[in-house]
Amino acid sequence: MLYDAYEVSRGWFAGATAAARIGSGWMTSFLNPLAYTGGAPVAAAALDVFAHAMKPRGKPAFGLTETVIDGWRVPVEERIIDRRPFGQLKHFARPTVESYDPTVLVVAPMSGHYATLLRGTVERLLPNHDVFITDWRDAKLVPLADGLFSLNDYIDYLIDWIALLAARGERPHVLAVCQPSVPAFAAVSLMSAAGHPGRPYTLTMMGGPIDTREAPTAVNRLAMERPLAWFEQNVITTVPLAYPGRGRRIYPGFLQLAGFMAMNLGNHLVSHWEMFKHLVQGDDESAEATKRFYEEYLSVCDMDARFYLQTVDEVFQRHLLPKGQFVHRGFRVDPGAITDVALLAIEGERDDISGLGQTKAALGLARNLDSRCKEYFMVPEAGHYGIFNGRRWREIVAPVVEDFVRLHGARAPLHRPGPSLLPPQEIPPGAEFA
Repeated sequence: MLYDAYEVSRGWFAGATAAARIGSGWMTSFLNPLAYTGGAPVAAAALDVFAHAMKPRGKPAFGLTETVIDGWRVPVEERIIDRRPFGQLKHFARPTVESYDPTVLVVAPMSGHYATLLRGTVERLLPNHDVFITDWRDAKLVPLADGLFSLNDYIDYLIDWIALLAARGERPHVLAVCQPSVPAFAAVSLMSAAGHPGRPYTLTMMGGPIDTREAPTAVNRLAMERPLAWFEQNVITTVPLAYPGRGRRIYPGFLQLAGFMAMNLGNHLVSHWEMFKHLVQGDDESAEATKRFYEEYLSVCDMDARFYLQTVDEVFQRHLLPKGQFVHRGFRVDPGAITDVALLAIEGERDDISGLGQTKAALGLARNLDSRCKEYFMVPEAGHYGIFNGRRWREIVAPVVEDFVRLHGARAPLHRPGPSLLPPQEIPPGAEFA
C-alpha cells in the first residue's frame, strides 16, 4: 500500500508540475498583460521552484561526452563492459596515444541514488585515468525471475568486475564511495586471501561505514535504536504491478530520500529559498546551479529488500566486519589477508553520515599491511558529499587520490592524446538500463 500511495501522489504531482510550468511561462510571456506588473516575476519564480521540486524523475544521464588531456579536447564514449540483472560495468572510453593510464574502478553506492551522483567524481578522474564505474539498476525494474540481490551478491559482482578489468591488462585501482567501502574492503580481503592475480593495486575508501561504532551519526543511531524486524515491517514494501519487478520486496528510494532530506531540512529549505530569489532577480545562472544539484539529488531508485536488511543487520547493527565475524559464502572475511593492496581512507571533517574514524578503521583492520601502504586523509570543512563532489573534491581530494594511485600502481608513462580513434567497442551496444 505504501508504494501504491506514493504512485498516486506522484501522478497528482505530475499534473500539478505541468500546470505550474505552464503558469510560470505564462507569467513571463510578453502576450500576458500581467507580465508587466511587479508581482509577475515573483509568481513565475514561485511556480518554477514548485515545478522543479515536484516533477517526476527517472535515471539521469552522465552526459560526459568529452574531456581535456594535456590541453587536447578529446571525445568520451560510454560503453557497457558487462551487464548483469542488478547492475552493469560502464567504461568511459577516450582516445590516447600511449598504452597506459591507471585503470580506476569507481564503485558507486547502492543507497537510493543512481551512479550518476558520482558524475563529478568521474569527470575529475577522466583526464588522467581509464575510468570504469558500477552502474546499479533500479530494483523495481528487475523481474523476480532474476532472483534476489544481497550484500554477498554485491561482493561477488565486485570481485568479478575487478578480475575482468585485470584480465584486460593492468590490475586496476578501486575507488569506493560511501556505503560500498564495506563490500569493496571485503572483496579485496577475499581476493588477497585467495592470492587472486587480479586483485587491485590500491583501494581508496571515501566516507564509508567500515566501523560505525566510531563517532556514530544520526544515521548510525537510527539503525541501532530499532530491531531489524522494525525495518522489515515499516520501510520494506512491494513493487506495484506497473513495473517489471512487480512483487519484488524492496526498500523504496523515496523513503531513503525523505530520510536524507529530513536530516538537513533547514539547509534544503534555504537552498530553495535562494533559488527563488535568484529567479526573481533574473540570476538564471545561480538558479540553474541549484537546479542541477537537485536534479540529481532528487532522482532516486529502489533497493532489493535482502540487500538493505542485510546491510542494516551486519554492517550497522552487528558490526561483523570490524569484529572479524563477517562471513561470505562460507569464508570468513579477514582484512589481515591484505598484504600488497595499498589502502587510502578519506573522511570529511563535517560528515554527518559516516563519522570521523569509521573509514579510518579499515587501516587498523589490515594489520599485516605495511604502514607505508596505508594512508589517511581528513578533508577540512568537508561534509559527506564534499569529499567526492564539488570544489573540494576537484582541488583538494582528487590530487591526493591521483598521487596515491601513481605511487602504488604500475610504473608507466602517462597517456598523451592524439588523433587516434577510440578503441573498438567492447561488446555490442545494448539498451541502457532505465
